[in-house]
Amino acid sequence: MLKVGIFGVGHLGKFHLKNWKEIPGVQVIGFFDPNDTTAQEVEKTFGVPRFENEAALMDACDAIDVAAPTDVHFEICEKGIKKGKHVFVEKPLAATMQEARQLVKLAAESGIKLQVGHIERFNPAFVALNGYPLHPMFIEVHRLAQFNPRGTEVSVILDLMIHDIDIILSIVKSDVKSISASGVAVITDTPDIANARIEFYNGCVANLTSSRISLKKMRKMRLFQKDAYIGIDFLNHKTEIIQLNEEADPSSFHLEIDTPQGKKKLSISTPEPPELNALKEELKCFKMAIEQNTRPVVNETDGYLAMEVAHKILEYINNGNLQLK
Repeated sequence: MLKVGIFGVGHLGKFHLKNWKEIPGVQVIGFFDPNDTTAQEVEKTFGVPRFENEAALMDACDAIDVAAPTDVHFEICEKGIKKGKHVFVEKPLAATMQEARQLVKLAAESGIKLQVGHIERFNPAFVALNGYPLHPMFIEVHRLAQFNPRGTEVSVILDLMIHDIDIILSIVKSDVKSISASGVAVITDTPDIANARIEFYNGCVANLTSSRISLKKMRKMRLFQKDAYIGIDFLNHKTEIIQLNEEADPSSFHLEIDTPQGKKKLSISTPEPPELNALKEELKCFKMAIEQNTRPVVNETDGYLAMEVAHKILEYINNGNLQLK
């Protein structure tokens, strides 16, 4: 039985708690949250005890789930790691790169499992592509959201765009060559809308746009590679693959187009996304990594690399003269 303690039961933490309670082989020992009103509500709704002492909760569990605000991620994670506890922490990994580097170092030295909550890795639309060869050379991303005061303690890059940065870094097997970006702080003190261009050494280019002041929601990624186009709709859990296929089954859905090289066949497929709860899947993945002594799918290094690119984008916006080489 894996004993889990939850730190932070605000909007997101409540979802974490609910899902942990539904996973077999897990016992939610309790939670820590400094907000009395929130804590009383959670105790009543979920029947899980509140710990008023962080150290006592850590001592009572095997693993901690950090769903508290970003600015306290480092403090809680550091304490947990030093006590030998496995750590699941919501993205971003930490508030600063220095804190992120220290957490990566501590995790490596301690041997504990650390997973970062980049939930889109477990989105059904992305999971539907498991086994399909992804070698994109151009990537176009739009992640748009309506304004919500929650999460505005960080910029839109660290709040929203970092999801797509993590996905792209997991797909493109090449180091980043250069970054350019622009962004505007419209409502908050940090960029609320931003566009970034990431160039990789293998020639791939990713163009990302994120906004938290849009009138409509959109979470789409388009991948273009030799002989194929892949569309991923994270919001509506839809996936589309259009590819050149000379061997297309005449009975399958395909189109014939005229090109200078003659007629080409385009096959169109829509892989069926699996029925799954992305949050529950990532928590189950964390549990499995602990039990099987394997690296989590989204480990501390992944979280660090996504943060590094996000901070380079912010640095470019703030200074206007960064080139990552």
